[in-house]
Amino acid sequence: MGPDLPAALRAAADQLLDGVSRRDLAERSARVSTTYRGGGTSAVAIGDTADATAYVLSRLPATYAAAAAALDEAQRRLPGFSPDSLLDAGAGPGGASWAALEAWPGLARAVLLDSSRTFLDMAAALAQGGPDTLRAAELRRGDLTAAETGWPVSDLVITSYALAEIASTRQAQVVQALWDACSGVLVLVEPGTPAGAERILAARALLLAGGATIVAPCPHGGDCPMTSPRWCHFAQRLARSRDHRLAKGAEVPFEDEKFAYLVAARPHLTAAPAQARVMGPPRVGKPGLDYEVCAAGGLERRFAAKRDKAAYAGLRHLRWGEGLPLD
Repeated sequence: MGPDLPAALRAAADQLLDGVSRRDLAERSARVSTTYRGGGTSAVAIGDTADATAYVLSRLPATYAAAAAALDEAQRRLPGFSPDSLLDAGAGPGGASWAALEAWPGLARAVLLDSSRTFLDMAAALAQGGPDTLRAAELRRGDLTAAETGWPVSDLVITSYALAEIASTRQAQVVQALWDACSGVLVLVEPGTPAGAERILAARALLLAGGATIVAPCPHGGDCPMTSPRWCHFAQRLARSRDHRLAKGAEVPFEDEKFAYLVAARPHLTAAPAQARVMGPPRVGKPGLDYEVCAAGGLERRFAAKRDKAAYAGLRHLRWGEGLPLD
């Protein structure tokens, strides 16, 4: 299972249920999800505190898990990176900021930027029992597409599930502004749909042209070898609490959040040696383990035979998205 919400965030989310009609919660959650799936923005989906509550209980666990997975990979690949400041652009209720504090507890300053006052108020409410950095975070209302950003330059910049809400003609401008505000590492997380992967690829091309080092998930800075109808994305499985299932009208006690992501770094940061990336769920059969990786030379199929006990034992717990030595 993927990462659960931090205990303090889970407790704050649970408190939102006090006095809330479970039927109204489920109806609002369904309406919010339908709006997002239909291409609607937060400005349309989140009208009041009740809508924000429905989002927190139905979507925040999954978006948090995806951001946490991307940030954990950034931390693993950049062992010497120790950020002091954070800019969470398009922060929503602040899930990515919580994930950043889990990865780097030493973060001392945070700015949460969003165009929704309702979301920013929810982020403040959720942070009351959280880390000092989040309680003291600057909550700044602003439009990511504004011509004059004035965003604070920060060691770590993250935007999670936000580019999807920006017109395609403005996305390059936003990615460039995020990179300009980044003095260390930029992390982009998007839904794991073909359209989300396309946004990540476009951002990757822009950042490479601007001198960025691509840290993850790619093991190289060349063209992406995955072509239509396939697309680069990953999955994070997370447990659903009883209230989470209620909010989503679901019976299954877990869900798989599909996401695409990119970690880009300024050239002065040193990344660990590049690794091949497992590009789908490995297949286990009687002969052994069959899996695909994206390596320095492109996509490769690999096989570990059960009879090769040492190799098989080291690979039998492979997970989609995991990095492996290139050799």
